[in-house]
Amino acid sequence: MPNSFDQLPLFQCDDQPAVIEPDRQEGFVFPKKMLMAFVTETNFNAFIAEQSAKVVGDFHTINNDYSIYACLVDGQVIGACLAPLGAPAATQIMEFLIAYGAEEIVAVGSCGVLVDTPENQLLIPTIALRDEGTSYHYLAPAATITLHHDFTQALLNYLGNQAKAVKTWTNDAYFRETPAKIKAACDQGFEVVEMECAALAACAAFRNVRFAQILFTADSLATVDHYDARGFGMASHLKTMAIGFDCLVHID
Repeated sequence: MPNSFDQLPLFQCDDQPAVIEPDRQEGFVFPKKMLMAFVTETNFNAFIAEQSAKVVGDFHTINNDYSIYACLVDGQVIGACLAPLGAPAATQIMEFLIAYGAEEIVAVGSCGVLVDTPENQLLIPTIALRDEGTSYHYLAPAATITLHHDFTQALLNYLGNQAKAVKTWTNDAYFRETPAKIKAACDQGFEVVEMECAALAACAAFRNVRFAQILFTADSLATVDHYDARGFGMASHLKTMAIGFDCLVHID
């Protein structure tokens, strides 16, 4: 049995080219600016229906297909796609987007709160706790990852008092958010939990693209003996996608 972390397979970083690369020679051309939306399919489709949009590519998986859209927004072409839950699946989609042209990606999605915070509040993560596996296949082992500083700061400056900076705990085991782990995260200043941010930030850093995330607060784990699902942030889906588009249009 291994007796130190650096002997575990997960912590053996290898930055060599992979056998399977994300560019599948399919000839797609995606917009440089892209929105990844962690929302319901119904709300995503409703948002896209309000845009001047066309399908510019499709990502096929064994159990679902994801269309990539190009939307004309205030004279700029902005891409958009529905994003699957969880770090491995979400990062696979990100790789696909980058392979065919995405250079600046904003993700929007929900988070659970670890401290008393109202629902549907907008947050911009600056640091993510790497409590998932995917990020370790992109960057050397470390407890946290700092998101792209300039891009994140540009979002914070543009949104002003609409959003605040936050440290997020990325945990890919939804049913293992235990009281002890929640306390440990809170003790280190992490105020929210989600399932993708650290992995997406690591992938973006590895591929040398700009990535930032807009989170909206959903359920509450602030009182561990009284979990509160609240409205799961559903009221923020359409609003936050629109904000993501606005940021991509106006931030260079």
